[in-house]
Amino acid sequence: MTEIDALIIKAAGLLKEATHTIVLTGAGISTPSGIPDFRTPGSGAWEYIDPTEVASIYAFKRYPQNFYDWLRPLLNTVLRAQPNAAHLALARLEQRGHIRCIITQNIDLLHTKAGSQTIYEVHGHLRDMTCISCFAIYPTEQFIPNFQVTGLVPHCPVCDGVLKPNIILFGEMLPVQIMNKAQLQARLCDLMLVVGSSLEVAPAGDLPLLAKQTGAKVIIINLGETYLDEIADVLIRADVVDVLPQLEAYLTV
Repeated sequence: MTEIDALIIKAAGLLKEATHTIVLTGAGISTPSGIPDFRTPGSGAWEYIDPTEVASIYAFKRYPQNFYDWLRPLLNTVLRAQPNAAHLALARLEQRGHIRCIITQNIDLLHTKAGSQTIYEVHGHLRDMTCISCFAIYPTEQFIPNFQVTGLVPHCPVCDGVLKPNIILFGEMLPVQIMNKAQLQARLCDLMLVVGSSLEVAPAGDLPLLAKQTGAKVIIINLGETYLDEIADVLIRADVVDVLPQLEAYLTV
C-alpha cells in the first residue's frame, strides 16, 4: 500500500464519520478536462496577459473588445469541455448523501454538467449575461453562435448596451447571497473537502480556515501547496482526477 492509498483510506474514514460534508473546488478539478488554470507557469491563462488589463471591471467598461478577444479562445475550450472523473465522483457522492453541497471557484459549469445539484458558484458562471446599461439578463447561449463567428462584443437587444458574462471580474464584489450561503455552509459543516484549489484567492480561499475555526475537519487534495496545508487533517498531494474516484470506491464498499 502506498502512502497515497493510506491517505485516501483515512480521508474515506473521515467522510464516513461526518454528518455534514461540503466541498470547495478550484481550477485543479477542471484542468484534466482541458480548461487551463490561471497561474501554472507555461499554461496558465495569466501567463502572458496582465489580468487587470483585460479582466477587471474597469478595463471591461473601457475596452470590452479586449476582454472578448481574450475570452473567445477560452470560451471555445470551456464549451467543448466535459466533466472528468473527479466531477462525476463528486456528483455521485452527493447523490448518495455523502456531501451536502459544492462551493466552486470555477465558472465552467462542469459540476452542473456532471449532475451535481447544490452548487454555490462564488465567482459567477457563464450561464447568463447582463447588460451593463439596462441590467437585462440573457442566456449566454443566445449570443454564443454569432460571437464565435465574428468575435465582436455582444450587445443588448433592447438598449444596445454592452453585455457582460455573469462572471466576477477583478474589482467586482462576489455575489453576496451566494457567498453568504457558502460561508454559512463552512460554519455548519463538520468536514470540508478542498479539491484542486490553490486557496490563493480570497474570500473563497479562506473558507477552509473558517470551517476549521468552527470545529470542522479539513481534507485537502491538490497537486500544489496551499497556505492551509498545515491545518489539514488529511493532505493528499496528488491529482484530484485520480484520487476522487478511489475515495468514492472506498465509500461504496
